Amino acid sequence: LWLNMNIVLTAFDIYLFFPLLGSVGSQPMRKYSCVSLSRLQPSIQNLVSYEKQKVPINAIMFITKKGIKICVSPHQKWVQAAITKIDQKRTTKHK
Repeated sequence: LWLNMNIVLTAFDIYLFFPLLGSVGSQPMRKYSCVSLSRLQPSIQNLVSYEKQKVPINAIMFITKKGIKICVSPHQKWVQAAITKIDQKRTTKHK
């Protein structure tokens, strides 16, 4: 009886665990995360892309032409202007 009960519990545990693996595994994993914010304001012309991040901190990660990643607060006016400029460049390239 103990052996049968153990097999049933193991099968039940696997049933519960694998759907979690699938949902976690299907989420894209970031290689880099912002953990602090820069106070520097890079030239908008040098920025080629960005990523929005909420965890572990609320930030925008800009990527420069040289591949440098700069994390800044999304609440600064220049940040919103830079995002708009990058989005406009993307839109004109895809047309």
